[in-house]
Amino acid sequence: MSTTTQRARPRFRLSAAQLPVIGTFVVLALMLIVGGLRYDNFLSARMLGNLLINNSFLIALAVGMTFVIITGGIDLSVGAVLALSAIVTASTLRDGWPIEVVLPMAVLVGSTIGLMHGLIIHIFKVQPFIATLAGMFFARGLCFVIAPESIAINDESFVTLTGRSIAFGSSGFRLTVAVMIALALVLLAVYILHYTRFGRTVYALGGGEQSALMMGLPVARSKVLAYVVSGTCAGFGGLLFAMFSRSGYALTGVGMELDAIAAVVIGGTLLTGGSGYVLGSLLGVFVLGLIQTIITYEGTLSSWWTKIVIGVLLLIFVVLQRLLSRKRE
Repeated sequence: MSTTTQRARPRFRLSAAQLPVIGTFVVLALMLIVGGLRYDNFLSARMLGNLLINNSFLIALAVGMTFVIITGGIDLSVGAVLALSAIVTASTLRDGWPIEVVLPMAVLVGSTIGLMHGLIIHIFKVQPFIATLAGMFFARGLCFVIAPESIAINDESFVTLTGRSIAFGSSGFRLTVAVMIALALVLLAVYILHYTRFGRTVYALGGGEQSALMMGLPVARSKVLAYVVSGTCAGFGGLLFAMFSRSGYALTGVGMELDAIAAVVIGGTLLTGGSGYVLGSLLGVFVLGLIQTIITYEGTLSSWWTKIVIGVLLLIFVVLQRLLSRKRE
């Protein structure tokens, strides 16, 4: 008699941290299905392309915000930094600066403010909420000092750059330069968070700073760098918004930091830190963009319904996160 031993097949299991992202994907899929059934041409390639184009700058903000929230922090300045970066772009191009200097300068503005936030938070032990709130007022004030009125961008090189795109046949779907930059930021952020020591330290910081220190991780440097990343992404966001609107205005981006936070949380990142995914934040941006698109297609609803629906979704996802956290405890 011979006996055979069968090995148990490994079963695929979703972790609790992945469930909110799956929930976001389900919500997004349901919105696409309902929109496709209710409205003509809703699922057209042109609409999907416009969804990316109209939200490219918010994607950049959400990418940077993901890093900060995973560490357990927050960055309230990104909307104002976006406006400052756009104004720097518009004003320097108006004054005849070469585009090769203007583009990196716009991003560097955000990086510098992010570095300032990180150093203040680390050295002086200031709460991120307070430090970045001060940075928000600082950046917004600089916007009005530089240009109290809207500045149109008429630079030929910049206009040509913003007009370039890759079209996919006659479907109407196209990728502009701004969209390609935003998606490149997403891919780079995914690599950094999941395949570098800095990324692992970012997650460890959210799990507990003291534990990260005991593990010998570079806590101080990583905390500062997280805010530099957020500021840099806000700088890119300002540049992308300047490409989108071809202008710079001091009141641009008011409240956009809240949209970025909402996208990140709806995308599954825990506000308490330690868990989150950049791709989830990207899905969160798509959810926010689709809400606005559906309300536009409806035609009879006020644009304020966008905020109402976002608020309800945000509350649902925060409660879901809390329930999952209790289950893990």
